[in-house]
Amino acid sequence: MKLLNDYRIIILLCLTLGLAPFFPEPHIWGKLKWIAGGANGMGIRDWFDLLLHGFSWILLIRLTLIKITRKHGA
Repeated sequence: MKLLNDYRIIILLCLTLGLAPFFPEPHIWGKLKWIAGGANGMGIRDWFDLLLHGFSWILLIRLTLIKITRKHGA
């Protein structure tokens, strides 16, 4: 799919959904800190929320790795 390989769209997703809500801190950052602290008290809703906010970041990492491996492999 072309959308999954377009840096502009993926970066836009990261800066909007990936970081929302922005205050007092980006939501994804709060979830990652919670997991780093042992994930005590995290329910299924919290894990789904992490997946929702983290999916765009996963896409960005994926696309970056594809570009790097193609650059060094070809």
